[in-house]
Amino acid sequence: MKKAEVGNVIEFRNGLQGTVEKVNENSVIVDLTYMENFRDFELDQRTVVNHKNYRIIKESAFKN
Repeated sequence: MKKAEVGNVIEFRNGLQGTVEKVNENSVIVDLTYMENFRDFELDQRTVVNHKNYRIIKESAFKN
């Protein structure tokens, strides 16, 4: 499985989407404000997602 990189857009848990802000050893920190309907879900702005629980839907335009 390919790990996400900073700037990637990922999808997880029943269709939620977000932008990866930080990559940790076992997880990523995701900014959920990427979704237009973010406020409808009453979620925190950021969340942590294990590498096993997401799929990359858009690669970052910026490469390190």
